[in-house]
Amino acid sequence: MALKGNQRSDVCRSMSSEPVAIALPVQAAVVDRSERLASLFDAHEGRLYKLARRLTSTAEDARDLVHDTFLRAAGAVRSVPHGFAKEEAWLVRVLVNIRRDQWRKAAVRTRSAAALRDTLAPHHPSSPEDALIRKRTVWTALDQLEPRRRAIVVMHELEGLQREAIGALLGISTVTVRWHLSMGRRDLKRILEPQLGHAI
Repeated sequence: MALKGNQRSDVCRSMSSEPVAIALPVQAAVVDRSERLASLFDAHEGRLYKLARRLTSTAEDARDLVHDTFLRAAGAVRSVPHGFAKEEAWLVRVLVNIRRDQWRKAAVRTRSAAALRDTLAPHHPSSPEDALIRKRTVWTALDQLEPRRRAIVVMHELEGLQREAIGALLGISTVTVRWHLSMGRRDLKRILEPQLGHAI
């Protein structure tokens, strides 16, 4: 069927509508970002893994650290400078910062877990009454956590279960377990610090 002049211009206008013009650059940007990230990984993954292996106790932890580094790079790929040496320096700085944060959090967790265990089962209580008061205070604080979070904190801090085992028992991911532990420790610190002092 032949189209009249006005009909042809309407079809051309609808075919060259704005959404099509916008979609193509966005898609190209996604491809460019993916290619940039892939090239960073190909060029620097080996070096980053060697460094991560020296900063962690296991190969799995090293792989996780490299993975987290590239996740951070994926979120800020436009901030990564160009040039091999500059890219490497940027990625190494990110990796070291992530590891430093991990050490800091681990130190806080260790102190919190030790304080919580000591509070629940003190080795040298000043008196049975003091020990009982401290235990009741901690259990009252635990009761203020939502049930799943409370269960995760108790299983990990008091029963010594690993995050993976807790996740398997509760049917949730290890990342979710880690998040609940972090939030639970924060909540307990907020609740207990005014009552038990800065030991928590």
